[in-house]
Amino acid sequence: MATPAANLINLDGVSKAYGVRPLLDGVSLGLQRGDRVGIVGRNGDGKTTLLRLMAGLESVDQGRVTQNRGLHLGLLSQRDDLRDHDSIGHVVLGDLADHEWAADIRSRDVVEHLLSGLDLERRVEGLSGGERRRVSLAKLLLTDLDVLLLDEPTNHLDIEAVSWLAEHLVSKRVALAVVTHDRWFLDAVCTTTWELHDAVVDSYQGGYAAFVLAKAERMRQASSAEIRRQNLMRKELAWLRRGPPARTAKPRFRIDAANELIEDEPAPRDRVELQRFAIGRLGKDVFDLEDATITRGGRDLVDHLTWRIGPGDRIGLVGVNGAGKTSLLSVLTGDAPPESGRLRTGRTVQLAHLSQTLDGLDPAERVLPSVESIKRLASVAGGRELTASSMLERFGFTGDKLTARIGDLSGGERRRLQLLRLLLAEPNVLLLDEPTNDLDIETLNVVEDYLDSWPGTLIVVSHDRYFLERVCDTVWALLGDGSLAMLPGGVDDYLSRRAAVLAAAPSGGMAASAAPKNHLALLPDDPGTDTSSARGSRDQQAGIPLDATAERVAKKDLSRIERQLTKHNAKVAAVHASMAEHASDYELLATLDHQLADLEAERDRLELEWLSAAELLDG
Repeated sequence: MATPAANLINLDGVSKAYGVRPLLDGVSLGLQRGDRVGIVGRNGDGKTTLLRLMAGLESVDQGRVTQNRGLHLGLLSQRDDLRDHDSIGHVVLGDLADHEWAADIRSRDVVEHLLSGLDLERRVEGLSGGERRRVSLAKLLLTDLDVLLLDEPTNHLDIEAVSWLAEHLVSKRVALAVVTHDRWFLDAVCTTTWELHDAVVDSYQGGYAAFVLAKAERMRQASSAEIRRQNLMRKELAWLRRGPPARTAKPRFRIDAANELIEDEPAPRDRVELQRFAIGRLGKDVFDLEDATITRGGRDLVDHLTWRIGPGDRIGLVGVNGAGKTSLLSVLTGDAPPESGRLRTGRTVQLAHLSQTLDGLDPAERVLPSVESIKRLASVAGGRELTASSMLERFGFTGDKLTARIGDLSGGERRRLQLLRLLLAEPNVLLLDEPTNDLDIETLNVVEDYLDSWPGTLIVVSHDRYFLERVCDTVWALLGDGSLAMLPGGVDDYLSRRAAVLAAAPSGGMAASAAPKNHLALLPDDPGTDTSSARGSRDQQAGIPLDATAERVAKKDLSRIERQLTKHNAKVAAVHASMAEHASDYELLATLDHQLADLEAERDRLELEWLSAAELLDG
């Protein structure tokens, strides 16, 4: 019989409490070599405390924590221990000369992806919180360790960096325990999931999708009385079953019983019905941005952009940090007008904007009265009405938290309260800038469930791939060259385009790390679909020049496709107008919705043809 592998870290009957509240009660578990464990649970349930106990930074009340002798362990905590007078390069790379670390593919890879845009000679003092966190993570990844303990490693990383980090961790031969609310990251990296709840830890094989299935099966077998939690779980299961291929890996346990739970579960959203309600609430016009240029810091983030957003559109907006996503939202809200062009906003628009700052909350006000001042009863999915206190409970506010002063809440709790207040105001247009920050997975499930039945126009800026795919119907990208593109393939499409652009860059991304002044040159100059009317400048790509005949043919193709696109856009507009005119005819709306999908697919094909012809001429 094979001898079981020894644990690198072992917890035996561990109990830990703060005040009268137990966080762990008799917990026994172990982390073995090669394990990649994701730790999930509600905010405040003790996930960070568990990591600190494993690292030996906190003592237990009962039981014991043991580590292998000579164990090399690294912890990424939410507070760093960097020294302000050190340079970034010294923290991450030690005393290695530029040619030494640049010649090491591992060091170069980490610097390019985590420290891009930062001057390695710059001192730690003055770095933002996000920049300090990236420096701490880069330092850990370049240290030879047996165990990595990571507390929210994806915070302050864009979608590209999160994707790179997932691949990097999977390739490392190191035991890993990670606390994160990023469900895509959990699926991509973890082989085991620990759920921390009620002072105990339940272990599940697989990443997030496998965890959801296994938990649903356990709930079914136990005939759980928590009906609300089961309903949320069923909806989440149905979404995972229909979701992108990245989450379809088979878990290591039997899922037949879990699948019975979702056999008759409908799709998360009835798009036709929501479109009808949205048109009824908003009319035909929401936002028309015409020939707009947005400039920040002397750089055109958006160049002569025309973008029309209609009732019921659910849009995810992505792009590298600094590409202008937040600036574009500020133009749509009217807080910062464009440098040129104009914005027309529909007369019936009732706009709500969730910014990245915790604005609009009075620190002296109590939680429950602050919500009741907006609405005492809220309508939720299925036509039910919930009281303000019930809604607060769904968002994690129970017991003493209902009467707590807002100023005494944690940052994550204030974020949850801010989002709840915004949803209860019943806007018909929602702009959400990084809404998943500081929210645990259960709260994210509640928010997604609420948005499933919310009839209005939604624009979400987020680095959380799972959330974008879950609540949005289309994904658009700011490409860094002044243009905005609709991505038929969603986030995967964006990542593949960015990878192609960076691979084609002459310096392969090195210039961005070593010399920040060159960073802008590495922003994407996208070869893909551009469904806006953006006319941003594009760098010419090296290639063989066309002869005169081929150039004439390419110009003719370009002109022909542009005429076809003009006619096609008119057809799309006509279908939208017909949907608005026959908003109460459900059968006709369904037919028109199919027509619209076909027209949009054909438009995508024409746009790809246009780009191919344009690239020939540019080459």
